[in-house]
Amino acid sequence: MDVSVQHTQDAQQREKVRFASGGGECVAWHYPGRDGACVIMAGGFAVPRGPGTDRFAWRFQEAGFHVLAFDFRGMGESGEGPCPVVTRGSQLADWKAALAFAPSLPGVAAGRLALWGFSATGGQILDVAAGEPAVAAVVAQTPALGGATAALNAARYQSPRAMARLLGRGLVDEIGSRLGRPPRAVPLAGRRGEVAVLTTPDGGVTPSPLDPDGSYPEWRQVVAARSALRLAFAMSGRHVSRVGCPLLVVVCDDDRSAPPGPVLKAAHRAPRAEVVHLPGGHYAPFQGEHERAVELEVAFLRRQLTS
Repeated sequence: MDVSVQHTQDAQQREKVRFASGGGECVAWHYPGRDGACVIMAGGFAVPRGPGTDRFAWRFQEAGFHVLAFDFRGMGESGEGPCPVVTRGSQLADWKAALAFAPSLPGVAAGRLALWGFSATGGQILDVAAGEPAVAAVVAQTPALGGATAALNAARYQSPRAMARLLGRGLVDEIGSRLGRPPRAVPLAGRRGEVAVLTTPDGGVTPSPLDPDGSYPEWRQVVAARSALRLAFAMSGRHVSRVGCPLLVVVCDDDRSAPPGPVLKAAHRAPRAEVVHLPGGHYAPFQGEHERAVELEVAFLRRQLTS
């Protein structure tokens, strides 16, 4: 189907909504469903809701679920400036604000809320759901758990010179932020030797697997260098043992950006985790394994959310 036609159909099936968070505002799409269950979604690291959630959101709606797909503050329509600054603390607060807002949508039941995230946000939602009774189910797709292990993995696929330049730019940007200077942008993806956040074989692909046809020209695919620096300290998944609701973890066996090993160890610590394996790299659920990923995730959500 032609992409422009698909986007037109999507626009007819969803409405733009806004909710407050941390003194600011998040802009979202609400896809009305046929029963009370609602899937709350956000894109990955510095990825707005369009390229980050559209392909899954409309399929979840087709399966009967409400969907609330939102942009974090400072991202996409939620007030993005020349270069988005990703702050883990504010994004966790935005997830909690979305959880509080979703039951106010027409037809949404407070006890039937699920979280969906991929890559960086797939790791974030493990912490959001920990000890949170409002969450009935979680889908973590190729979750990136961050921290030193992730930083070392990224360094394996980057040249020492480019890594030093990225760290240097991040430090300069961090200092500049304390002096009120505008953020310095770095590309989200690139090839080995280029200064970019991700240069892994499956992550540093251009054009982006999330927007191979350029359907989202407003997405600049950059992030503040200070955010790339902070990414090494984003220890997602530390509280996964406290995720009491059913959890589906989608692992891609050839993932070089979010290696399966740490993800599987984290899933093992969750009381009610299910793990499914797909072939391919980090973005396989958006590419060749998309239909399989959707089928698995819809089946899981139906089991956990359908009354």
